[in-house]
Amino acid sequence: MPPTAPTALIADDEPHLVKYLQDKLAALWPELSVVATARNGVEAIKGIAEHAPTVAFLDIKMPGATGLEVAQGIETDTQVVFVTAYDQYAIEAFDRDAADYLLKPVTDERLARTIDKLKRRLSEGAAAPDLSALLNQLTRVLPAAVGGAAPPSGGEQRKFLRWVRASRGDLTHQIAVGDVAYFESDDKYTVVHTTVGGEHLIRTALSELAAELDPEIYWQIHRGTLVNMAHVAGTRRDEASRLFVRMKPIGSGSSARTPELPVSRAYVHLFKQM
Repeated sequence: MPPTAPTALIADDEPHLVKYLQDKLAALWPELSVVATARNGVEAIKGIAEHAPTVAFLDIKMPGATGLEVAQGIETDTQVVFVTAYDQYAIEAFDRDAADYLLKPVTDERLARTIDKLKRRLSEGAAAPDLSALLNQLTRVLPAAVGGAAPPSGGEQRKFLRWVRASRGDLTHQIAVGDVAYFESDDKYTVVHTTVGGEHLIRTALSELAAELDPEIYWQIHRGTLVNMAHVAGTRRDEASRLFVRMKPIGSGSSARTPELPVSRAYVHLFKQM
């Protein structure tokens, strides 16, 4: 049986750069079929889930979700190539890891080397590498590049978000972030699940919330879930070794519930010490 032809997804919020990379790939790797393009991180997530491409070319800085966040949520065996303009921070990290990168503007020589590396991995039947350590490192060294706040200078202590304004019915509520058990993406909204059992809606994207909350308390466990670790009771694995976070009871009385939230494989390493 002949090998399956390789496929690709290209994600960049600048259409002319998508077209440029698509044309370059057509010339240097004619066997590769570009099955989807994306203008933002949300479209990239949907495209990867739908098409399971052989390789995804992800711009690091995109609206909706950054290339790093998209990569963290990939559940398919997709090879990842990051496209970045932030070489002064990223090259050393990339060169130490299995992921590849392309610097803007993309040159034929650099793209050819990336294609050779991808072809070699595919011919060897190599699985997509575990990028969790690299992604954590890049998230720390590229905060300003990917839309987060730059680390404070001069010893100034960073101030994190303390309140969110969220709608429920025709009322807008002021909710202390400490009273939020977890945040969950829902189409155009983010659902705020409070410890007393109430659910509210906000329009702030999960990626924006993650950048404003204390990362030692609020952990992203899935591309669509951000949990308050103060309200986590523990973890559980099912028969297929998939990891779940079990929350402390939310609500009270007969309406109380103890949700179990799936942990994406990109975040499993966070719980190794638990």
